[in-house]
Amino acid sequence: MAAAPRVLCISGPNLQLLGTREPEVYGRATLGELHARLDARAKALGFAVDARQTNHEGTIVDWIGASRAEGFAGLLLNPGAYTHTSIAILDALRAVALPCVEVHLSNPDAREPFRRRSYVARACVARVSGFGAESYTLALEGLAHVLSRA
Repeated sequence: MAAAPRVLCISGPNLQLLGTREPEVYGRATLGELHARLDARAKALGFAVDARQTNHEGTIVDWIGASRAEGFAGLLLNPGAYTHTSIAILDALRAVALPCVEVHLSNPDAREPFRRRSYVARACVARVSGFGAESYTLALEGLAHVLSRA
């Protein structure tokens, strides 16, 4: 039996605080709960997910840069505030050229004007935002669709 395709899920700065950080914006689910839901959905879709979180931009760049060599088929990426600032993350995504879905719990376009620019979007196949914790599972479903067409 062939191994399940692997997806790397990266969550960026401050997402370790989910559940207590501005619950009116980000909801009450913790990152652990979100990862557990994502893992269950991945298994149902025939995928395996490796979910990680860091507050450090360079670590995100390192993880993306190693993703192809580590055998990942695609990426889910919630770069947090780096969405609006990181050309380094954009360049890493372009360099590995794996399908990536940008994920956000809230809807950045409905928030402050500075949140409406996404540098990473230029290297992503899609963006899922505004569905709270379900944004991650919806993004996985979309990525699974993209990967099934490849």
